[in-house]
Amino acid sequence: MAELLNNKDVPRREIWGFHPNVFFLGIVSFLTDVSSEMIFTLVPLFLSNVLGVGTAIIGLVGGLSESTDALFRIFSGWLSDKIGKRKSLAVAGYTISTIAKPFMYLASTWGMVLGVRFGDRVGKGIRSSSRDALIADSTPPAERGKSFGFHRAMDTSGAVLGLAIAAAVIYLVQGGGLELSLRTYRWLVLIGVVPAVLAVAILVRFVKERERKPSLTGPSRPGFNLVKLAAGFDTRFKLFLVVMVLFTLGNSSDFFVILRAQDMGSSVFHITLMLVLFNATYAAVSLPAGRLSDRLGRRRVIAMGWGIYALVYLGFALTSELWQVWLLFAGYGIYYGIVEGVARAFVADLVPAERRGTAYGLYHGVVGLTLLPASLIAGWMWQTYSPQAPFFFGAGLAALATIGMMAFIRE
Repeated sequence: MAELLNNKDVPRREIWGFHPNVFFLGIVSFLTDVSSEMIFTLVPLFLSNVLGVGTAIIGLVGGLSESTDALFRIFSGWLSDKIGKRKSLAVAGYTISTIAKPFMYLASTWGMVLGVRFGDRVGKGIRSSSRDALIADSTPPAERGKSFGFHRAMDTSGAVLGLAIAAAVIYLVQGGGLELSLRTYRWLVLIGVVPAVLAVAILVRFVKERERKPSLTGPSRPGFNLVKLAAGFDTRFKLFLVVMVLFTLGNSSDFFVILRAQDMGSSVFHITLMLVLFNATYAAVSLPAGRLSDRLGRRRVIAMGWGIYALVYLGFALTSELWQVWLLFAGYGIYYGIVEGVARAFVADLVPAERRGTAYGLYHGVVGLTLLPASLIAGWMWQTYSPQAPFFFGAGLAALATIGMMAFIRE
């Protein structure tokens, strides 16, 4: 009842059927992903092809980057609840990421790449939990799946455009070469910085802070204490986090999906087009999946997405033909489109409105921190056993997580 009363002040004015905050945050994410996909998606190929780094170090770079993101998401989510502000943290996070990106132009060692990725992930960690909480604050409960689905669709549509631009640049600069060149990558960085700057400008100008009181209750009142943050949440939310750890332990950095495509003989140009297909599928599925979860329930939709993930990862392990890799990238996009927005809506369903920032921080934190061991395990398996081994491992854990979701978590 309190949440419904809190949503009475949601403005009647809508854009395309969405609250203005939801719409403009979608635009911000669209432009940010145009930039990020151009600059960071091909980082594993930059590390491997240009710098000559092995998969163990690539896994370390990917895992540490995501763990940095996770730690800052936990803190920023708690802080946004504590001070009663969402937008200011989002602006700070997007700005930090934008400042970090141009330094990839100068990167010449894997340590420098890690440093730039650290700065970018700090920014993403600061912005993500408060942004997701702002979307939830601006949306009635019955439309939450739709709003998060729209946001993921806009975010991923930006990835489609960014990768399409990247593919054009790669084709013009180096043609169909099997490996990424330094000259090509530097062009991607220069062009990719522009939409990131535009995203920050739109966020500052058009997104409005929702009026809310700072959180004065809960176990975090005396100060930020990581151990105590989860106290007071519903048992269902805690079980959801446990199942997420199980799933994510087999869901290593997407760096390995890109490396698997190159291992199968794909050129850099074709890998970029595969990523366009992946993100186009992701964008197309996100909004329908969100709407489906509003009607069918989040738990079933998430479990369905994880089942698809298990099949796709099994496919990456068993594939022997290059054409099959294209289908697997499309299937991977279907998994992302089904799960990403719906899982965020599910978090909002499971926690009280005044602690959403903290809840999103814990959710993103659990996922991000688990990605470090997941990526280290994947890199070690790739080098020690075979390129197929990480995908068999991921498929098995995804199947177990799907069973756990259906057996132990209620709507």
